[in-house]
Amino acid sequence: MRRGLAWALTLPLVLLGTEAAHALAYRVVYPEAHTRILLQTGHGYLSWLPLALALSGAVALAALCVAAADAARGRRARDLPAWAFALLPPATFVIQEMLELSLRTGRFGWHAVLAPTFVPGLALQLPLALAAYIAARLLLKTAERIGRALAQPRTLSPYSSLLPTPVATTLRPRVAVSGCGSRGPPRPAAT
Repeated sequence: MRRGLAWALTLPLVLLGTEAAHALAYRVVYPEAHTRILLQTGHGYLSWLPLALALSGAVALAALCVAAADAARGRRARDLPAWAFALLPPATFVIQEMLELSLRTGRFGWHAVLAPTFVPGLALQLPLALAAYIAARLLLKTAERIGRALAQPRTLSPYSSLLPTPVATTLRPRVAVSGCGSRGPPRPAAT
């Protein structure tokens, strides 16, 4: 699998884990009013999240299909960058929180780190990133197995290997009997 395709699988799963941890942090800190708090704190863009997740899911699916096609051709998939799953989610969360506050207030939102949802959200990034990494490896291995299975020649039956293979023989010419042809009905007797 090409390097770009490894990233095409990595980034959507990182985005999914980051957004899941972000939403879970708000649910933990504000169990009763997390939706209202999200709207009040500059999270109106989350209405576009289903579209973004659908597009990134399509990119990940395309990457898995190409990985299966590469495996069918005998190419091995590249390893997924584990460091990306470890570093990108926390960095994305920090940037996202600061950007949300900056856009809402109109000035640089460095004090987003003081919000009650910041520490729980940051703490949730690594477990969900680990889950995303494991899911990505399993999906990639499954795509490779499917690709190799599609590349193998098909047999008629699982029991066909139990049947003896026919032995090739050559036919011997028949000896012509005098007065008789080798084919056809017998000749009528002369009277």
